[in-house]
Amino acid sequence: MIQQTKRTIYFVFGWIFLGLGMIGIFLPLLPTTPFLLLTAFCFSRSSEKWHRWLINQPHLGPFILDWQLHGVIRPRAKILATSLMVPLVTLSLIKPTVPLYAKVSAGIICTCVLVFIWTRPSKKKENI
Repeated sequence: MIQQTKRTIYFVFGWIFLGLGMIGIFLPLLPTTPFLLLTAFCFSRSSEKWHRWLINQPHLGPFILDWQLHGVIRPRAKILATSLMVPLVTLSLIKPTVPLYAKVSAGIICTCVLVFIWTRPSKKKENI
């Protein structure tokens, strides 16, 4: 009974995270990738069928598998994330109507996310 309840909770959160990730595709300040990784985590703990469906998606699956299996963020994804985040955060930093606390928060969060992204490996380690 407890196991089934945990699976149900993971499944529900998987769909919530998937929804947030999809919204993040269109809303620049809502990150897509972390939500998709959380979706994969939740689905892997709740439904093999939906986890398989997610990792078999042609545009999302390879990135999720790279992260799950190797902790890798591809260079193209790093460049894309940086090229989207920096201009948007810069725009909020130079707008005079944005409150100071929002500017500081956006700057700190963007910096932390970019440091995290760029310190991850870019390719799988080759077995020697």
